[in-house]
Amino acid sequence: MDKNFASRRDILKSLCTGVAVGSVLQAIPLEAAEYAHRLIAEEKAASPNAQYMPKYFAAEQYKLLCALCGTILPGDADSGGAVEAGAPEYIDLLTSENAEYQRVLGGGLIWLDSACDDRYGHAYLECTPQQQAEMLDQIAYRKNLEHNPEMSHAIEFFALLRKLTADGFFTSKIGIEYLGYVGNAYVLKFEGCPPVPGV
Repeated sequence: MDKNFASRRDILKSLCTGVAVGSVLQAIPLEAAEYAHRLIAEEKAASPNAQYMPKYFAAEQYKLLCALCGTILPGDADSGGAVEAGAPEYIDLLTSENAEYQRVLGGGLIWLDSACDDRYGHAYLECTPQQQAEMLDQIAYRKNLEHNPEMSHAIEFFALLRKLTADGFFTSKIGIEYLGYVGNAYVLKFEGCPPVPGV
């Protein structure tokens, strides 16, 4: 087996394990997340149309994933959102290497379209913004389990998707700039601490 492929796989699997434990900024090595983003950037740079080709999700599921990531972390005046930061690509790449993510996220996307079709007569992306918001409100809060325990799988799906979207955003170049994080920068010469006024 190619050594580069094995190391790529090992890094992505370690990243997937860390995400399951907690948020990227608490538990996942930033280097591993940067590696995943770098793989995606290299693929896009090598593609004739600079596009990422999903590794796990089918085309329609990937469109739904992008829409949900954009809803979870939309862009604003200060920064691009999750889609611009590459969170959907990040999630797809991790999911392609993790059977548990495939079960939760793949099953969750199928459930969401099916539930929307049962309730509104359309798949999620064909629903009105109000209908989409109504559906997401049912699965976005764990407190809804008290009144609707059969929604546990849907709520688990959305919780994981929200966590991965945030992880994908905050480990991307856009997310790091948004945080103002400079710990990954270096200086050629340390000028010392600035003077304290009045001392």
